Amino acid sequence: MTDVVIAGGGPTGLMLACELRLAGVDVTVLDRLPGRRGESRAGGLHARTLEVLDQRGVADRFLTPGRPRNVGHFSGLWLDFSRLPTRYPFVLNLLQTQVEQLLEQWAAELGVRVRWSSEVTGVRQGADGVEVAVADGTTFDAAYLAGCDGGRSTVRRLAGIEFPGTPATLTALLGDVELTDPPGEPVFMRRTEHGDFSVLGFEPGWYRVMTTEYDRVAGRDEPVTADRLRESLVKIAGTDFGMHSPRWISRYGDAARQAADYRRGRVLLAGDAAHIHYPAGGQGLNTGVQDAVNLGWKLAAVVRGHAPESLLDTYHAERHPVGHRVLHNTRAQTALGRPGAQTEALREVFAGLIEIDDVNSALAGMISALDVRYPLGDADPLLGRRVPDLDLVTERGAARLFTLLHPGRAVLLDLAGDPELAAVARSWPGRLDLVAAKCTQPVPDAVLIRPDGHVAWVAPQGAEALRAACTRWLGQGR
Repeated sequence: MTDVVIAGGGPTGLMLACELRLAGVDVTVLDRLPGRRGESRAGGLHARTLEVLDQRGVADRFLTPGRPRNVGHFSGLWLDFSRLPTRYPFVLNLLQTQVEQLLEQWAAELGVRVRWSSEVTGVRQGADGVEVAVADGTTFDAAYLAGCDGGRSTVRRLAGIEFPGTPATLTALLGDVELTDPPGEPVFMRRTEHGDFSVLGFEPGWYRVMTTEYDRVAGRDEPVTADRLRESLVKIAGTDFGMHSPRWISRYGDAARQAADYRRGRVLLAGDAAHIHYPAGGQGLNTGVQDAVNLGWKLAAVVRGHAPESLLDTYHAERHPVGHRVLHNTRAQTALGRPGAQTEALREVFAGLIEIDDVNSALAGMISALDVRYPLGDADPLLGRRVPDLDLVTERGAARLFTLLHPGRAVLLDLAGDPELAAVARSWPGRLDLVAAKCTQPVPDAVLIRPDGHVAWVAPQGAEALRAACTRWLGQGR
């Protein structure tokens, strides 16, 4: 028997597996594919995703091969990311295939087992666990099953979790191709009367070509071919730029759906299994990885017997609104991208508004997910927000705050040397690290930081409030 079975070996499933292994939970990842296919897919990591990777000490692995760009966009209207309040004020251009390779290497170092050619075909829940059946006849007994198996999630369907939302209204095509006559400069969401197109150089010798047709919805069984991409490109751009030698062709739409429940008993959903949407702003992969970071430490605490099962309900309570907001803003971006004189006028007005610093900051914070705040109360503006990566001086010397989160445990950061708070912290050995430090930046005297980097308590609420917060998030102390 394994502690947790994860269906799906993409970025969300791998990140969740790593989070669980950091906490000492036994994990098996099942994936229906025979192995990595090398498809490029998503092309960027946002600031908050880079922060959570930094919180685990692995951000440099992704930064080294990636290419930072300090701009984002809202429906093709540029946003300035350079002023984001983070050490990573940019989007890191890094293809999903590289992200998966790096996560899989980290997972292997942590002892995660990945089993390929293992399509989930059956799920049966019991009082003490869940039985997972695989197409080859193998069964796995686990305490919990996490469905990270994509937008057409088998786990979601077998668990009977509804997936309401809105259907597709457009057809978009994407191809990684070579071009004999590429445009002289990168083209991004260039609009014409027939739709919009993009031509972006990703690596030497090949390009990513994308088209969006707002006047047709492709049938589910319609073939996805290079000829169809060429036809769409000629229709919208007037040329195919000498397109040839496709490496990967994909089709997507703007269907927006979200699981009614992120948890159904011993089955949990994360990533595209929990929410699908138009990939405007590059939020999908990032939202899935952040789902995993929110869920991982909670699931580990329950599996290890430290916290009650009710802790898992906070996963839905915190992440479902985040997913809903992503669906909401991508629907808005789709509407803002449609052809027509009325939309052009709206875009001109919107482009002017984005030049206002507060508007740019609000949209950049939303797309990057740096502004996410979980509903942990209003006693202090920091509650529920991500903790900033402060520069500290500890008894061991200078340190960044994020380094304190590398083990994946909660941290009580004591900047005032309060012995009463230290006495409370000692009730959670192995689950809560007490760190006394000094900081020159204006911050509260003490902060309780959850393993996912979000603030759960802030001084001067007092020792009893701290004890209550620790019990809520870490389970009973000794």
